[in-house]
Order: sequence, then structure tokens, then C-alpha cells
Amino acid sequence: MIDVEALARRDAFTRGLGIEFVEASLGRAVTRVAIEERHLNFNRVGHGGLTFTLADAAFGYACNSQGVVSGSIDAHIVYSVAVRRGDVLTATAVEISRSSKASTYRIDVVRGDGRMVAAMTGTALISGKPVVV
Repeated sequence: MIDVEALARRDAFTRGLGIEFVEASLGRAVTRVAIEERHLNFNRVGHGGLTFTLADAAFGYACNSQGVVSGSIDAHIVYSVAVRRGDVLTATAVEISRSSKASTYRIDVVRGDGRMVAAMTGTALISGKPVVV
């Protein structure tokens, strides 16, 4: 396994949103964010784009955790509940299948109270090129 945390440190976009890398293992990664005022949309609830980005970050770290460059070719997210300022969201990405060309992931986003906020599925194309850390 490569140093996924080093990949996360290079991800200026997610860091700029306050998304934290929590942990990773082969085919698995966890990210987290605390919802702040800047994350709220025009209805004063958590912006869906932030939830997607949180899940997408976990997906990206998980699919590259095996040391081979992989990139999303499909992602689908379903939102269950709105989130509010002060909520802490955690996204956990887990590999559910892998071939020599593609891998598929399930990413669950939950609030601190354990309530499911969103579920995402993603498919990544495996390039065969090594990840450079």
C-alpha cells in the first residue's frame, strides 16, 4: 500500500474546503468534515456539493490506495437527509469489486450521530501506472 496520507496532503482543493483525511487501508479510505457557515447553501443547510466532494475524496484515496493510478469514470450519489452547521460528516469508501481494468466502490456518508446522509457508488478505471507519492 502507498502512503495515502501523502496523496491527501497534495489535495489542495479538499483541504481548502476543510475536508480531512482520516485513514486508509487497501481499497478503503475515510474522510471527514465539520459543517461550517461557509458550507451552507441558500436554504441554510449543508451544500450537496460539499457532501459529494467529501465522498469523492474518500473514493479517490481508496481507489489509488493499491499504488496504481485510478480515476473515476462513473459516480452516483443519493442524499438522505440535510445537514446543518455543526454537524460532522464522515465518508467511508470501501472497494466492493476489482478486476485488472476497473474497481467499484461504495461510499457511505454519515453524521456524527450515525445517521446516513448520503450513499455514493463509484467506478474507477485502473491505468496500470504506478502512483507517484
